[in-house]
Amino acid sequence: MRLIFIGPPGIGKGTYAKMISQKYGIPHISTGDIFREEIAKGSELGLKVKQYVEKGLLVPDEIVVEVVRKVLERPECRKGFILDGFPRTIEQAKALDNMTKIDVVFLFEAPVEVIIERVSGRLICPKCGAIYNISWKPPKTPGICDVCGTPLIRRKDDEPEVVRTRYQVYKQTFAPVIDYYRRKGILVEIDASRDAREVVADVEKILREKRLIKE
Repeated sequence: MRLIFIGPPGIGKGTYAKMISQKYGIPHISTGDIFREEIAKGSELGLKVKQYVEKGLLVPDEIVVEVVRKVLERPECRKGFILDGFPRTIEQAKALDNMTKIDVVFLFEAPVEVIIERVSGRLICPKCGAIYNISWKPPKTPGICDVCGTPLIRRKDDEPEVVRTRYQVYKQTFAPVIDYYRRKGILVEIDASRDAREVVADVEKILREKRLIKE
């Protein structure tokens, strides 16, 4: 199954993708994570991306498309994948159509106040990427990752006003992409204001209806 997850920052796409990825053995591909890793490594790609990120600019389509193309060519993507954070533009969506056939595009939605409340308690492991929440998924030891023992951090872009701004930017940026997939008839809207397990159960229900997973 070849899936795309779309939704505003902080809505929980990474959590849902990780749950589906682990259960069904398909890779979760987050362009944001790939770029952050490359910047941290100081690779050629990382240096290219960094100059745009530091200025608050979107990474050019040709760079993003080439990164995704290389990832989709990996053997582990043959059984399927979940794309998170891509495509962001119509040009990227059309380029993806030339690479592969997408089965379902899930659009996760929730009021901005719900997202702010959820994100304000989020903690992330900078080493393994595990995500926690002070309110509903706290680490066993406060401030320490359960998986690898690394001190957890709070991202600067998880501050309430930053989240509100990013939400508005998302609405403007993704509107054409959402409309593109709605016209293709493969967009499914999911209420993501609920517990993650309920959201993922809805995703699985749709996948069963489309016979992408078995009963």
